[in-house]
Formats: sequence, C-alpha cells, structure tokens
Amino acid sequence: SDLRNPFFADVIDGIDVAVTEAGYRAILTTGNRVPERERLAIATLLEMRVDGLILASPALDDEFAIDASRSVPTVVVGKATSAPTVDSVTNDDRRGAAMVVDHLVELGHRRIAHIDGGAGAGSQPRRAGYEHSMRQHGLEDEIRSTPGGFTEEGGSTGMASLLAQDVLPTAVFVANDLAAIGALEVLDSAGRNVPGDISVVGYDNTALAAGHRMRLTTVDQPRHDMGRMAAGLILEKIEQDRTTTSHVILSPKLVVRESTGPPHLLLRDS
Repeated sequence: SDLRNPFFADVIDGIDVAVTEAGYRAILTTGNRVPERERLAIATLLEMRVDGLILASPALDDEFAIDASRSVPTVVVGKATSAPTVDSVTNDDRRGAAMVVDHLVELGHRRIAHIDGGAGAGSQPRRAGYEHSMRQHGLEDEIRSTPGGFTEEGGSTGMASLLAQDVLPTAVFVANDLAAIGALEVLDSAGRNVPGDISVVGYDNTALAAGHRMRLTTVDQPRHDMGRMAAGLILEKIEQDRTTTSHVILSPKLVVRESTGPPHLLLRDS
C-alpha cells in the first residue's frame, strides 16, 4: 500500500524470491494507500489473467479480497482478515504492542502514550494491544492514544500533539518505524533528549530502525518470511489444488536498542 515504507520492500523481496524459485514472475503495482486506486490495481491485474493475487496491507475491506478470490487464489499479508476464501499471513500485532508496554513498564515508565497508525492495516490491533496491556499493568488512567498514521507525517503530527499537552509522557509507542522517525525529528527540533526525556519505540524493525542515528527500539516482524509464506500459500492453491483456507499468525520479537531507557524522573531521584 505504500512503497515509501521499507516494510513493503522486504515483503516484496520475500514474495519475489519464492515465486521466482517456483518458475513464476511477480508483477508489482500499488494503490498508495488510496482505496479507489487499489480497486483499479486489482482490476488491472485480474484483466491481465494473473495466476494469483497477494494484497499487502490493503486499505480495502475484506469484500474486495473475497471478490478477487472468486477469480484467482488470493492472500492478504500484513493485515488480519476473516474472509472465508482468502488466506492470510500476519504478525500478532496485539502481542507485539503488549511487549512494548511490558518493556517500558519494566524500565519504570507509567506515562506511556501511543501514536496510532490511523486507518492503516495493523493499526487497530496495535492500539488495542497497547490499551489492554496498560490496563493489565494498572495504568488505565495513563492511556493516551493519539491519532497519527503509518507515515513520517503521521508520526510528526502525533508527537507534536503530545508535546502540546500539559503533562508530557515519559515514553511513546509509535505505530511503525516510519512514523517513529517523524516523531524523533519533532523531538529533536523541540530540544528533547531521547531517551533521557522521552523514550520512543517503533514497530516493524525495518532498516530505518537500525540505521537511524538514534537506533530505535522496535518490534520485529519477519517481513521477508511473511512474503515467502504468502507466496507459498498462493502456490499451494495453484499447484496442489488446496481448497481450505489458511491463516498464519507469526510471533513478534522485541528488539531493544538505544531509544529506550528509564524515565528521567527516576534517573534524577536515584
């Protein structure tokens, strides 16, 4: 849905490797997070008589995937689906978000905010996982979910909103790495130290997380493997006539780097 996000480059690489090994070719198009453009892209691919269709974190509802699956085997990757005829490969986003909250609470944080992914795929379960985990830690009064998006602009807007509040969070969980980069730039412009003033956590563990000058704590999704598995499910239906529906949910892993630490207040009191 967004080729500017390196998450998709890794998924596409996994798809391309798997289908090439099987003697097929991958044809790539994008809707650029616009539902109408996604509809056009899907229609164009079906007119080209493709053998199968992989939708990577689509903005469209399940009904469009179901329609496509009536013509060709269809898999959704990076977004949960309940469509009865559509396979899926996803990460356990609720668990990943809970792991972030657990990590920050262990460091001593209580004022933990979340910049969500807006209407992006995975945004709702990550927000739900954050809120549920906050309640489990007895921090329901500290829950702050701020609108954002899976883009640098979304992260910038969300962080600017948090900085304008009277009581600042000591830690912020941002819905993905790309948005976290935008959030970090706002903090830098505001003269806020990371992690001294505010800890920041992203999601995806893309090259952005490891390569940014502030090495980002994040949740790892096995993006290449997700692409390979999605292609594998398509190939099973094409070549093995599989008729059942398969939903693969992969376990996340927290990758701790330099952008998280104990809250400033605890450091000052020690």
